[in-house]
Amino acid sequence: MSNFSILAARQKDELHKAILAYLLSNDLPNTYNALRDELGDGFCDDQTVQKYVGLMEKKWTAVVRLQKKIMDLETKCAALQNELENTTPTSLARKNVDPTSWIPKAPAKHTMASHRSPVTSVAFHPVFSVVASGSEDTHIKIWDWEMGELECTLKGHTKAVLDVDFGGPKNGVLLASCSSDLTIKLWDPAADYKCVRTLTGHDHSVSAVRFIPSAAGEYLVSASRDKTLRIWEVATGYCVRTIHGHNDWVRDVSPSFDGKYLLSASNDQTARIWDPTNGEPKAALTGHEHVIECAVFAPPAAYPYLAALAGIKKPPPASSSSEYIATGSRDKSIRLWDSRGTQIKRLDGHDNWVKGLAFHPGGKYLLSVSDDKSIRCWDLTQDGRCVRNVADVHGHFVNCIRWAPPPHKEQTQVNGDLARVNGTPRKEEYKVQNIRCVIATGSVDLNVRVFAP
Repeated sequence: MSNFSILAARQKDELHKAILAYLLSNDLPNTYNALRDELGDGFCDDQTVQKYVGLMEKKWTAVVRLQKKIMDLETKCAALQNELENTTPTSLARKNVDPTSWIPKAPAKHTMASHRSPVTSVAFHPVFSVVASGSEDTHIKIWDWEMGELECTLKGHTKAVLDVDFGGPKNGVLLASCSSDLTIKLWDPAADYKCVRTLTGHDHSVSAVRFIPSAAGEYLVSASRDKTLRIWEVATGYCVRTIHGHNDWVRDVSPSFDGKYLLSASNDQTARIWDPTNGEPKAALTGHEHVIECAVFAPPAAYPYLAALAGIKKPPPASSSSEYIATGSRDKSIRLWDSRGTQIKRLDGHDNWVKGLAFHPGGKYLLSVSDDKSIRCWDLTQDGRCVRNVADVHGHFVNCIRWAPPPHKEQTQVNGDLARVNGTPRKEEYKVQNIRCVIATGSVDLNVRVFAP
């Protein structure tokens, strides 16, 4: 037999000690003593052997994990090799998609399962590859959306979590959550998501919560079944203003990109625009025939297309923050409005309640999700035509959709003004930059799904 060994002398000694420790800890004295005799009395003493207890088991399990990772990587490599071999110049060109034209398609990049009840809400961290999800199981889950893995679970609410949102000061991002337990909680990602503040004051379920954009990140707004909106000071947790006007459950609230206006949606079948500085109403959007579930302001990149839909030749300036709005309702329709409350377009196609809306950052598309289990993509350059229906995107009702924010280090927004960079007007007023093509959805099927190219 050859005396050649792939192990160095020191590695062989370590291995022998680990084997001795394994035999000792598993009560195999005869084998232990036999090996000691083979190795010689001066090899090591019992005290030294004790230091190696558990090492064999640890190394063994590590090898098994690495074997699984290697098998997974080999499978991925084989799939990539097959894709490469079957790629044509045409398909390569098709895959190199302009971000302004990318819209989601099946299958999802990741399906993330851990919640035990329906997922109600999702929100992206503005800097890291993290998405938070809220659920009726009272928990918030923090996921790595690039890997599709669960990072941690936040427990603190005592009833269903209805909404989540990241925001706050630039150097101190917080996660806000709201619940049927009547509270809003603030969690600090920099401190392992410790709950740093609980905000109380609403008299019924808190349906939605959003940070109000500003340079200081001082405030957030909430909507509630008690028919009010409340504005809160982040640093103290004090309610600084209560806004009355809706006469039924306020389902959703959304601030404009510069924080100058708020948009709310209610069971009273209206959406309303508010001035948060004084709580005064600016416009009422009436026309839906059922509860309005969701409402969002259009980004300035969408203004040229929405202005054309409205029959306006010159679109509003990009510095104007509340020119157009989209609403989704239980009447199965989506409606587009101008800031005066005039309906400019009705989009029909969903077969059930419309539960969530998200404008494409490039401005050309509006995305919607519904209890009909689909994502639909509406092309604003083609008179609002539905150009993609991602059917059965979940196994049950789809409750929410969010688009990932642009890469943090490249953002050019300064003090909420998208039309100016360092105080200088942009050369191209509606120039779109840094789109991150990532979307998250949440469903009654308990899953969070991430869509990416």
